[in-house]
Formats: sequence, structure tokens, C-alpha cells
Amino acid sequence: MEEIVHIAFNKPFVVGKETEYLKDAVSLGKLSGNGKYTKKCQTFFEEKFGFKKALLTSSCTDALEMCALLLDIKPGDEVIMPSYTFVSTANAFVLRGAQIVFCDSREDHPGMDESKIEGLITSKTKAIVPVHYAGVACDMDVIMDIANRHGVFVVEDAAQAIDSYYKGKPLGSIGHLAAFSFHETKNIISGEGGLLAVNDERFVARSEIIWEKGTNRSAFWRGEVDKYGWVDIGSSFLPSELTAAFLWAQLEELESIQNKRKAIWNQYNALLQGVDNNQLKLPVLPDYSTNNAHMFYLVCANKKIREHLILHLKAKGINAVFHYLSLHKSPYYEQKYKGQELPIADRYSECLVRLPFFVDLSDEEINSVIYEIISF
Repeated sequence: MEEIVHIAFNKPFVVGKETEYLKDAVSLGKLSGNGKYTKKCQTFFEEKFGFKKALLTSSCTDALEMCALLLDIKPGDEVIMPSYTFVSTANAFVLRGAQIVFCDSREDHPGMDESKIEGLITSKTKAIVPVHYAGVACDMDVIMDIANRHGVFVVEDAAQAIDSYYKGKPLGSIGHLAAFSFHETKNIISGEGGLLAVNDERFVARSEIIWEKGTNRSAFWRGEVDKYGWVDIGSSFLPSELTAAFLWAQLEELESIQNKRKAIWNQYNALLQGVDNNQLKLPVLPDYSTNNAHMFYLVCANKKIREHLILHLKAKGINAVFHYLSLHKSPYYEQKYKGQELPIADRYSECLVRLPFFVDLSDEEINSVIYEIISF
């Protein structure tokens, strides 16, 4: 009987200093957040990527919810975003009463089709939320031009996009606000965790208040006020120091982690060139975007081929998975959706398959995955 090789879809990568920094955080006696490691992480993001303000959050979902609060999203406001995205992108704004206006994906990439955005703008539009799928940039010049001409805000959902660039600009630094994820499936991890990036000076002071449960406690700790109190709405968005300490160990090794991930991506891409045909298509990288090697995916010609490919790989002990289901056809939103059909988003929902991808993925494992795809 043929031996089954077990290749996981994802394995969280630990760089080695996480435990040391966790112990240090414990020894300092401040675990509730906004301590030594929170400040180190936030300073790192502000200095490396040029964000005016960086605030660690308990998740990317929290960061997106902060964006909705900062933009004063209210019932009746419309927010434009891709349908092919994770539910958090929409949930953050739905919680504030917004009507979601879904945009179709591009033919060549799962990101939103920038050419369709302007036709979705109305007098009720409050924000555009581009999602940098797989860490590949949306065309931000086009999106920012539309937003500026119509007086609407841009929130970059950069959950998958750390250390990726658009025409030399870091993703997350271009829109008014941005949100990142450090979930265990991302390039840089802290188990759960996220970051709010603020690029518009108008939101800097209020972001810190919302982050601290609607209080001006951060200003109090800096000695800017003699007492703190409830001054705005907010919630408990900041993570513990333990999360920040774990994250700091990862950030110190950002370049090394990225180099390893890019090597895996390049290996997949080079060795799978022969399967790019009518049945399977490889990822497309626009010339304006870098690749941060967040994932490697294939787009199958139809749903049946994808199902058979996933089953074929599973039979060989390889865990490949499909990804998002179109939000406009979700059980929760289907009856609320009043827009047009989104055939390209539906195609990715039915045809995209993600291959195993993590830092410790070995050459032997990569070759096994590639062999089985070619065999299929």
C-alpha cells in the first residue's frame, strides 16, 4: 500500500525568541497592554512603513471595527468593498448600520475590479475598502483618485499585505486608514492580533481614545492630562503585552521570514509553469505590486476540476483548501443584497484553491505537492 505523506496547509512559524520575550513581559509586571512590547511594535510600524499612527489590536477584525468608528459610519451609509473577501471586512461596517455595496473581482486577480468602483458611488457612499488579496496591491492610484473626487474615505484591508508595496509605497500607508492581521495563518503572527494604521492626521488623536475604551488614558500616562475619563465611544481593542511580546520576536525577523516565504512562492511558481493552461491558471502579479508571498493559489477552470484536485491531493496526504465564498451570496447577506450579479467573484469562490504554504515547508514537500498537481 502506498504511504500517505501528510503535508499540512499551514503551520505557525516560531522564530525562537518568543518565549524569552514572554518571560520578560511577565517579569515587568504589566500584562494588560500598552507596555514595553506594545510600544516597540508600534514604533517599528511607524518607522518602517511611515504610518502616522500605529495601534496594535486584538485582531484585524478589531482594527476594521475601529475604522468604522473613526469614520462615524451610520445607518444608511454605503461602503464599497469586494464580495470576494473575509466576512470581517463587511462585518465591521454592518455593525454600525452600513449598507454594503459589493464590487466584482478582476478577471486576472481576486482583488476588486477598480474599473467598476466609480459606477457604484452614490450620494450615500462613505468609504471604499480595497482588499489586497494575497498581499497583492489593488491599483491604489485609481482608487484614491475616485475617492478624492467624490469626497469618500479609503480603508485598506491589508490583512494579508504586510511588507508588500504599491509603486514603492507600503500597503496600508496609502488610504486614510488600514488594518493588518497577525493571525497564525499570516506572514507575521501572534496567534491572534492586528494593527490599525492611521495615515490621516484627523484620526490620530481619536484613534487612541477609541482604542482605550473611549477614554483619554493614554494621554494621562504621557502626563498630558492630570486625570482621565470617558470622552468618546470605544472598546477594549488593545491586546495584552503577551501578544505584543510574541509579535515583537516575529517583527525582529521580518526580513528573514519574508525571504523564506518568497523562496517557497518562487519555487511553486517556477515548477508549476507547465500546468498553466485551460485547466489551471497560476497567480498574476500586476507590475505595480510587489509580492509578499502570503499564499500560493491556483485558479481551476471550473468547480468540478477544483473539487477533484482537492480530493486528489487529500488522497495523497496533501491538505489544499478553497478560500472565500462570495459574501453577496452568503446566508446572512443574500436577502439584503440589491446589486448586480458578480460573476468573477463567484468564479473565484468556485475555482480557487490554495496550496500548502508556511515557512518550514521543505523542498521535498513542495516537490510532492507539485508532482501530484502535475500528475492530476
